[in-house]
Amino acid sequence: MCQRALYPGTFDPVTYGHIDIIKRALEVFSEVVVAVAPNSQKNPLFSVSERIKMLKKATSRFKGVTVVDFEGLVVEYARKQKIPVIIRGIRMISDFEYEFQMALTNRKFAPDIETVFLMPNEAYSYISSKLLKEAAMLGGNVSSFVPDYVVKALTSKLGRR
Repeated sequence: MCQRALYPGTFDPVTYGHIDIIKRALEVFSEVVVAVAPNSQKNPLFSVSERIKMLKKATSRFKGVTVVDFEGLVVEYARKQKIPVIIRGIRMISDFEYEFQMALTNRKFAPDIETVFLMPNEAYSYISSKLLKEAAMLGGNVSSFVPDYVVKALTSKLGRR
């Protein structure tokens, strides 16, 4: 086992793909700090505190996971917390281009912090929070992509029964 790693994201909402990345990260790192960003540019459906609550529930059975919120540059947060590694999930090749660009930019800001890419189980490789929210808004059943409590939160937030 290595050191601590930071898994930042919006997690709006948490999906089985996110949970799978956390599990995989725990196989490599002794501690994973899941950091929830406000990310107002993405117009999140859930508040930061709601997302943290869902993530804490999703990770409650995992030893070595902490869920926090943060603002600002992720590399600055990692540096302040003395976390030398950032975890990023890659689902499809389309993710890689964006994530690679972000990792190289982060390296310019903080050459002391490394980015590690993890791929989820192929069963979750096409899941995105954005698509799930769109499907849920249109009345789609998203229960195979997120835990039951997330389905309930989506239903409640979107005013569906």
